[in-house]
Amino acid sequence: MDQLLAMRVFIRIADARSFAKAADSLNIPRSTVSKLLQDLEQHLGTKLIERSTRSFTITPLGEVYREQTLNLLAQLDEMDAVTRDARVSPHGRLRVDVGSSLANLVIIPALPEFRARYPDLELLLGVSDRPADLIGEGVDCVIRGGALPDSSLISRHLCSADFVTCATPAYLSTHGVPSHPRELEERHRMIHYFFPHTGKSLPLYFSKGTDKYEISGYSVMSVSESTAIAEALLTGLGIGQIFRFSARPHFNSGRLVPILEDWTQPTHPLQLVYPATRHPSAKLRAFADWAVELFSNENCKSA
Repeated sequence: MDQLLAMRVFIRIADARSFAKAADSLNIPRSTVSKLLQDLEQHLGTKLIERSTRSFTITPLGEVYREQTLNLLAQLDEMDAVTRDARVSPHGRLRVDVGSSLANLVIIPALPEFRARYPDLELLLGVSDRPADLIGEGVDCVIRGGALPDSSLISRHLCSADFVTCATPAYLSTHGVPSHPRELEERHRMIHYFFPHTGKSLPLYFSKGTDKYEISGYSVMSVSESTAIAEALLTGLGIGQIFRFSARPHFNSGRLVPILEDWTQPTHPLQLVYPATRHPSAKLRAFADWAVELFSNENCKSA
C-alpha cells in the first residue's frame, strides 16, 4: 500500500463526502479509491468511515486521524513547495471559478497582463454565478462574494464592491424619478436577481442613518445571472440594483441613470477562496497575489 496516497485519498473522501467525487477530483478509478481506504483501515486496524447505500459518517477515530493527517500533509506540501518554488516559475493548469460580471468586466480584460507575467500557466476559468464545489469539481480557487458558509475554507479579501440603484432614462421619464425607497413599492416595477439554487429573489436594500428598507415591490422579472440583470435593466422594464463597476459604462453612455444616491446601498465583500485542506501551490499563490493587486487597482467601489 502507498500509505501517503491512501492518506490523501481518505482526506479527499472526507472532504467531498463521496467516493465518486474523490475519485474524479484525484483522476483515479473509483475502485482504486475504495481499495486504498480499505487498505488504510486494515493497516490502522480501525474503521475511518462508516458507509452504506444511505449514509456516510466519519467515525470518531476517523475524525482524530483526519486532523492528524491534515497537519502531516500540510507539512509535507510545505516542504515540497519551498524546494520546488525555489527552482521553477509557476506553471501548469489552474482552475479558477468566478461570477460572470467579475469575469467579463474585471478578470478577462486583465488576462493579457497575467499571461505576460506567468507565460507557463494555463488558466481554466469557470464562469458562472452558480456556487462551485471546490473539492468535487477539482477547482483550485473561487472568487466569491459575501460571508463564507464553510469554516474549512481559507479566504483572501479582494475588495468591497458596492451596488447602485438605476434605470433607463426612458423608464424614469414615463414612471417618474423616486425620491424615497418606499416609492419603489408604491408605483414602480422591479427587476431582481434570484439565486438559481434556491429560486429566492434578492430584494433591494437601502439605509440612511437609522432608516433601513428592504424593497421587493412589483417584480416584472428576475434574472439568475449577474451580467444579464444589467441587460434586463437596459430594456427599460424597471428599476434594479447592480454592481457599480457593472453600471459605470452605461452611466457614461447615458443608457442607465443612478437614482436614490443619497441612500446607502449595500456593499459586497469579494474574496478569493480555497480549501483549507489544499496547500496553496506556487501557481495558486501567483494567481491570488495577482488578483489582490488587480482588484486593488480596479477599486471596486468606484470601478
